Amino acid sequence: MQWSSEGLIIGTRRHGENAMILEVMTPDRGRHLGLVRGGRSRRYAAVLQPGNSVLITWRARLDEHLGTYQVEAKTLRAAALMESRRRLYLSQLLCEHLRLLPERDPHERLYLEALAMLDNEADPLTLGRALARFELRLLDDLGFGLDLTSCAATGVTHDLRFVSPRSARAVSAEAGKPYADRLLPLPAFLTGAGDAEPGDLAEAFRLTGHFLAVHIWQARDISPPATRDHLISRLVEPV
Repeated sequence: MQWSSEGLIIGTRRHGENAMILEVMTPDRGRHLGLVRGGRSRRYAAVLQPGNSVLITWRARLDEHLGTYQVEAKTLRAAALMESRRRLYLSQLLCEHLRLLPERDPHERLYLEALAMLDNEADPLTLGRALARFELRLLDDLGFGLDLTSCAATGVTHDLRFVSPRSARAVSAEAGKPYADRLLPLPAFLTGAGDAEPGDLAEAFRLTGHFLAVHIWQARDISPPATRDHLISRLVEPV
């Protein structure tokens, strides 16, 4: 079996004396692993780095096999990412998020959104909005999406200000006011009802972080990415 695609490198690990297992996010085949023979050689040193985009050809006798990759460089952004701590943290966080997805399950929109964030020199607020929406989409693609279309209590579709931490459904300002201390704030920009200020970003990441913790990190017994808090602090209070 054989196929070719482009992909974003999201992880690597050593295999044997000179090979590398490469983990790549592709637009059409999702998160996919393959063996790169000689992957630890000088030839590949600058190429097989998380955050780089590559052209890959995968070959295996059977579809369920690990298979091998032939790799060519496409966009070598890893060195540039390391020049900015904010961009480096972003790259590390996006790779960790994408590695939560099931193997070989296509998620083209997440792939494209990750590339857009890595390649655009956006200001902190713009980047923060994109990352918060990316985390919402990640939750949705993992089967734990939030329902932000209407109020869980009254059914209204306007003035949605809160989210229930239990049901993951939106709640209007009027219906949620008596329970505001038990609900999560819903920044207006997540429903397309306004722009974002630094305080809105903090609330958005608190919202997505709650559901990532409950449904993903705690459920899988893994620690939240340390880079997430570092990155959020630089988006909410840029220096």
